[in-house]
Amino acid sequence: LIISSSYLDFTSAKVREWWAEQFSLSKYIGSTMDLFTWNDMNEPSVFNGPEVSMPKDAKSVTGVEHRHWHNLYGIYMQMATALGLQTRSVPIGEEQQRPFVLTRAFWAGSQKYGAMWTGDNTAEWGHLKISAPMLLSINLAGLSFAGADVGGFFGEPNAELFTRWYQVGAFTPFFRGHAHLDTKRREPWVFGDPYTSILRKAAMLRYSLLPYWYTTFYHAYSKGEPVMRTMWSEFPSDTNTFKLQDQWMIGDALLVVPVLETGKTSVEAYLPLGNRWFHLEGLKEESTSSGPHVTLSAPLDHIPVLLKGGSIIPMKMRLRRSSKLMFHDPYTIIVAPDAQGNANGQLYMDDEASLAHETKNQYNLRQFTFQSNMLTCNGLNAGYERMNTVERVIIAGIDAPKRVVLRDLDSENVSGIDLIFYHDASKRVLTLKKPDVRADKKWTITLE
Repeated sequence: LIISSSYLDFTSAKVREWWAEQFSLSKYIGSTMDLFTWNDMNEPSVFNGPEVSMPKDAKSVTGVEHRHWHNLYGIYMQMATALGLQTRSVPIGEEQQRPFVLTRAFWAGSQKYGAMWTGDNTAEWGHLKISAPMLLSINLAGLSFAGADVGGFFGEPNAELFTRWYQVGAFTPFFRGHAHLDTKRREPWVFGDPYTSILRKAAMLRYSLLPYWYTTFYHAYSKGEPVMRTMWSEFPSDTNTFKLQDQWMIGDALLVVPVLETGKTSVEAYLPLGNRWFHLEGLKEESTSSGPHVTLSAPLDHIPVLLKGGSIIPMKMRLRRSSKLMFHDPYTIIVAPDAQGNANGQLYMDDEASLAHETKNQYNLRQFTFQSNMLTCNGLNAGYERMNTVERVIIAGIDAPKRVVLRDLDSENVSGIDLIFYHDASKRVLTLKKPDVRADKKWTITLE
């Protein structure tokens, strides 16, 4: 009898505990605290088995047949792996590190333990197109940290397909390239310019929006709100949104309308009426005077993303080699007023590494409001101090003021400081330069 692989019975608590212990740095030789884990083939996948999985009558250590726990196998494995990453070589009294575990098999509750992806796909336009409704369905089920293999797992994407897939991936919660061992290399630089520059642009846009992604994930964690949302989730009274699955929202502020077919340089978008919509790139307002159906320009180097009026989102514009290196960088605050001139949004901050936000309430949640030409920053939870400043405020769809005044309400000087500002009259975009006030403090900026 030749056994090519064996499967642990992760339905057993003792087995899960044993598995978690194997991640100790003293046992997992060559591993470090920066090494995380990918659980693959954990449906479980058995290539020569019936239904390409374990026989239904295979029994667990307690005598329960596989038919009863097949769907739980993946989540139990991910649960045990996450426990191992949390507890590996952490001295008593110190905070546990936040785990990262990617899994292919998942179940209700898997969102507590890590990320997941849609499994093996193919480098075809049809597979790019179907990835959106798949991820929207998974997000609706509460499992937000999900994505699809960018570029396709099987087959060879041409430069156009890979570029469009990369742009889509940059606006899905879990973003990574992954391909079969026998496929050709497809790193972003392989295709050469202009594609390398376009792919770099998409990746940089993803990184600049990480503060907004992080805040949106906090809402998923604390309220169960999806990160990647169907249109009808945000506009339930608009029945025209019910069948839309080729455009989606990231949180409640960003609308993504990607190119999903070859040769296209424009896309048809549905913009629910009663809202102002601004292009994220340049913040020019998109008109809906002729109705909700609009045509958006989408040359190969551009993915149409719009910011909903009434929103305020945080960004970071000093892009570096990793998010860790961006930790101390200042924020840019983008304000997109609604038809009444109002907007609101939030910024979530913690140490981005440990579980102290859970165990010690060490996080900072800021509330931004824009009303009567005044931007206000207040704290909803101030259990964690972050020294990051605000280096720029950009307000869309507004006329030029005569004066802009910053008042730091946490300092002794509340009389106000005049800020330098620039106004683009053609786009009606106002840029406030270097407020240099801390994001975790109370302050106001008034347009006079």
